[in-house]
Amino acid sequence: MADQLIRATAADGGIRIVGVVTTQLAQVARQRHQLSYVATAALGRAMSAGLLLVSNMKPPQSRVNLRIQGDGPLGGLMVDAGLDGTVRGYVDHPAVELLNDAGGLDVGGAIGATGRLSVVRDVGHGQPHASTVELVSGEIGEDVTYYLATSEQTPSALALGVLMGVDGAEAAGGLLLQVMPKAAHDEALITLLESRVAHLRDFSSQLRAQKTLPEIFEALVGDLGLTLLSGGQPVQFYCPCSHSRMLGALKMLGTTELHEMIAEDQGAEATCHFCNEIYRVNEQELVQLIAHLQTEPSGTSR
Repeated sequence: MADQLIRATAADGGIRIVGVVTTQLAQVARQRHQLSYVATAALGRAMSAGLLLVSNMKPPQSRVNLRIQGDGPLGGLMVDAGLDGTVRGYVDHPAVELLNDAGGLDVGGAIGATGRLSVVRDVGHGQPHASTVELVSGEIGEDVTYYLATSEQTPSALALGVLMGVDGAEAAGGLLLQVMPKAAHDEALITLLESRVAHLRDFSSQLRAQKTLPEIFEALVGDLGLTLLSGGQPVQFYCPCSHSRMLGALKMLGTTELHEMIAEDQGAEATCHFCNEIYRVNEQELVQLIAHLQTEPSGTSR
């Protein structure tokens, strides 16, 4: 199934459902960052979570930044997801590998149960809204669920999963169910949903078995008046970094540091944290940057 995000409602709009398939983009992240198996699972879960969190925002330019910092060997991770279906991210220590006692990937141990989850919602204008909660387990799904319950006070059930094979991600994605304000006091509906949360545990296994998101939705809440809101929205790992952006960042360093780069290295090199792309600038380009700074009337050269 192609990477995509699908939105739906049920119970006359009392339930909001969003599902996302991220298998291919998780594999792209693995290859770009040379991620270990457990690092791929952790970042894959977080990228799915970012796409699910941003999916309920309205302005087209909306983005969500999700930062997890734990006391485990991975150190932490960062994800930037957009309402346009783009997502990118990185892990602090991508080569770390960690298995649990049963021989499975130990995402919680790799992240660590002590630390913080920070979520920043940015609609593209004004001050972004930031919120931070303590980690619950480091498993990411439980941590994001706790964030939704405490910071946004929205009853939610969340499933995040990445199934790894020898060659990388075989199935990855996420599923979010939320009780909307109009049904927040419907105790019978909430109890019914709670009884079905167990079905979320094998979400990634269902994806690997080629189940589509609409099929999974139908099995979960098909008897509650399921309504698909649209066709699937494509999602992808994408980073807007570029050579020209790197030149702009170097320009902000000023003439003194640019002269030092020429004298010491005859150029410059930078790696994008989000996508691991390497950009190189030669001596002539640095000379041109210095010339531009010296001719600017603002006096920014230093």
